[in-house]
Amino acid sequence: MSTEKKRKADILITDGTILPLSPGSEVIPSGALAIVGDKIAAIGSEGEIRAAFDAKEEVNARQGLIMPGLVNAHTHAAMTCYRGMADDLPLMEWLNNYIFPAESKTDGDLVFHSTLLACAEMIRSGTTTFCDMYLFEDRVAEAAKKASMRALVGEVLYDFSSPSYGPLEKGLEYTERLISRWKNDPLISIAVEPHALYTCSPSLLKECQEIAKSHDVPLITHLSETRSEVEEILKKYGKTPVNHLEKFGLLSSTLIACHCVWLNEQEMDLLAKRGVKVVHNPESNMKLASGVAPVPELLSRGVSVGLGTDGCASNNNLDMFQEMDTTAKLHKVHRLDPTVMPARAVLEIATMGGARVLGMEKEIGSLEVGKKADVIILDLNQPHLQPLYNIPSQLVYSATGADVHTVIINGKIVLGNRKILTFDEEEVLQKAHEWKKRITGS
Repeated sequence: MSTEKKRKADILITDGTILPLSPGSEVIPSGALAIVGDKIAAIGSEGEIRAAFDAKEEVNARQGLIMPGLVNAHTHAAMTCYRGMADDLPLMEWLNNYIFPAESKTDGDLVFHSTLLACAEMIRSGTTTFCDMYLFEDRVAEAAKKASMRALVGEVLYDFSSPSYGPLEKGLEYTERLISRWKNDPLISIAVEPHALYTCSPSLLKECQEIAKSHDVPLITHLSETRSEVEEILKKYGKTPVNHLEKFGLLSSTLIACHCVWLNEQEMDLLAKRGVKVVHNPESNMKLASGVAPVPELLSRGVSVGLGTDGCASNNNLDMFQEMDTTAKLHKVHRLDPTVMPARAVLEIATMGGARVLGMEKEIGSLEVGKKADVIILDLNQPHLQPLYNIPSQLVYSATGADVHTVIINGKIVLGNRKILTFDEEEVLQKAHEWKKRITGS
């Protein structure tokens, strides 16, 4: 009998199939995973892990699938409060006639509670990290922290006044305070986030870049989302949106460009050359009839691409499994090619791709020893998931967020047996009923 002393683990995940999604990794049947603190300490067969570790707590995967948490690389979490309020409209009409007027009445409490609703939806559907752009982002950060979610957040900045911070100069100060307050937080990171080229002057964009550079944080904006946006920027500045940013030196590896639907070959080459990261939001782009982003072409050029849901007012859900399914099918039918965007590639942009876009690839996106313990477990014993021939295909084309029964973020169990453990979900749902009355006046 071996007398070797076992290591102490905080959590052992056992009795599952492990899909690590790390480079060169293979599926581990009858696998187990050890968590110490906030990190993955070991991955292997269940026999190996049990022989090496004793744990304070054991999570039985019930012969389910153990995999990395999903990364929602672009959303507006608090827009859950506007879900279904103004559907079936063009983007600019939707923004100017419905969303901006509604947002003018927004306050921090509404943002906090509606972000918690978004966190409930994301946790339940296997998202462990999200990137957010909205108003009152300090309250978004507080909600994410309460939910124990990992988040990269930033206050949306415009040339005009905001209901959050007032005049523009106060918005830049607000952003600097966000960076200072959340510096070195284990879950919350901050970005500088000018809204878009049609709402932000060149001087504002340059100021934002200077702040991002001085604090070594990402710069995030919407870019080339619609044909009308491209035409507007061309008319106003004489250049396409991508080349407009290039003129002012804003294209770099610290820039995260959301949407990127309307790009020509030269612009795609330029994004690749400058190392710009891109977030694909297919369902929002479809619903607003914005177009189909050239994601296969971007990936072929080596551009880092992540996947996002956008906000609930233009999607209308935050289920990344559904977003993956849409991504794969959209590009196939758009190009009349069933081999485009295979399941494994789509799964990759929803995990490691998103991690790379957010600058977190050393911490999250795959199950590897030393990385943060952001882990989800899916129930495979479901009619729509059997028989199981190919795991990535089953995840992309058959699975839904409802199949997730356990979520661990930063080594903490936040969803156990499909119950959220970090906040009162019933209270949040009750708040949602109250917001509707407030927003509609009835």
